[in-house]
Amino acid sequence: MRPPILRRLFRRVASATACGLLALLAAHPVPAVAAPAAPAAAGLQQVTGFGSNPGSLQMFAYTPDNVPAGAPLVVALHGCTQSANAYYTNSGWTKYADLWGFDVVFPQTTSANNPLSCFSWFDQAESTRGRGEAASVVQMVEYAKQTYGSDGRRVFVTGLSAGGGMTADLLAAYPDVFAGGSVASGLPAQCATSQAAASGCQTGPQKLTPAQWGDKVRASYPGWTGPWPRVAIWQGTSDYTVYPANATALRDQWTDVWGIGQTPSSTGSLPGNTTRSVYDDASGQPAVETFLVSGMGHGLPVNPGPGGEQCGSTAAYFLNTICSAYHTGVFWGLDKDAPGSGDGLPAPVGLKVTGVTDSSASLAWNAVGGAASYAVYRDGAKVTTTASTSFTDTGLTAGTSYRYTVASVGSSGAAGAGSSAVTATTSGGTAPANCFTATNYAHVTAGRAHTSGGHAYANGSEQDMGLYNVFVTHTLRESPAGHFVIADSGCQVGSS
Repeated sequence: MRPPILRRLFRRVASATACGLLALLAAHPVPAVAAPAAPAAAGLQQVTGFGSNPGSLQMFAYTPDNVPAGAPLVVALHGCTQSANAYYTNSGWTKYADLWGFDVVFPQTTSANNPLSCFSWFDQAESTRGRGEAASVVQMVEYAKQTYGSDGRRVFVTGLSAGGGMTADLLAAYPDVFAGGSVASGLPAQCATSQAAASGCQTGPQKLTPAQWGDKVRASYPGWTGPWPRVAIWQGTSDYTVYPANATALRDQWTDVWGIGQTPSSTGSLPGNTTRSVYDDASGQPAVETFLVSGMGHGLPVNPGPGGEQCGSTAAYFLNTICSAYHTGVFWGLDKDAPGSGDGLPAPVGLKVTGVTDSSASLAWNAVGGAASYAVYRDGAKVTTTASTSFTDTGLTAGTSYRYTVASVGSSGAAGAGSSAVTATTSGGTAPANCFTATNYAHVTAGRAHTSGGHAYANGSEQDMGLYNVFVTHTLRESPAGHFVIADSGCQVGSS
């Protein structure tokens, strides 16, 4: 445990009022909301003297009393017109810092840096290795490692909107610092290198191949060969501030960096009309995950409530759909990183699917010596604890893929590290796709497509639909949620 004097000096609850506008909006006059210079929420303390601070950022941190040295660290970046305080208040990250045992750093920028208090994801003087705001954030990480004893192997970064764009830049510039990241309603790494180019990224990034997107990451730290950060991507399908095409570009960018294809290893449904797609690395572990929230606009997904998978509170750009902090934390393994988890027991091996029906999946795994029981997780959520080395999960949907892991549980009741994942697909029919026939103008207005260079492009597939007007009509097929393909030759038509 950290000495009591450090707990008193450095216990902080970081603050954030999340963002919904990007830095590029500073070029178009809108009423600006100044970010508070010093949030005053209980337990929140500003950290000064964390480094030379070339980006002129402010640092706030939340360090729960019961977190020992050697715990993970999460860095959480707010968006435009916002402060760190609402991110602390609304995002849900502090709930899991308390529950799972990790520290959180909340960097903050102000109107002195940008008229709308945006992180400068579009400015290479601020977003590249060793320079500006990016370097200031890394100095905060180094401060946390030295002061809180944070584990340098388990440092993660997440951000919303402009903070999401800076998150992607940080992951690209500092893969040696960050083990994982989560980009919410954000932009691909180095999508824009000037404020003038930022608006093009926001409404529809360049039509680049996965390799070209990946090259932007590789060029951010030449010579780095890995390991690369594991990246979660959150996007609302009805986001008209940062268009869904950015989620596709982010997926292409990071799957290419990992050397894996753009076809998901598995897909599944989560609460809040969310579709998760998992892209596994060569060892079968998730490297990239996308979370498309059907019908959600621009903001960070939260889901207020007392449940284990609920978190946050609603406010401007904090949208009541699903607790993104929970699912991101599970993806990063924070739920299994708590000190003493599983009493030091190893992860089970040999997990396999032994059978499926249209409503069930049966699993089996090898026993772990000293384990009192085993926790079984479906799509990141615990479904049962059993003393057996087998389990049948019931009540499932026909024709649906589910991802399972298993963790050993020690005598203390804490679960240890999770096993490698397996995917079980139930038998039976598949859910029908949603199909929409409308003009290109109507498709864009409804959030099924976006515009670039006078043409409309289907969200997800990026297929060219022709001129953006009310004269060209197409049928689009949606499957999975938020991914549209042209289906003029045959598709059962839904409403437009």
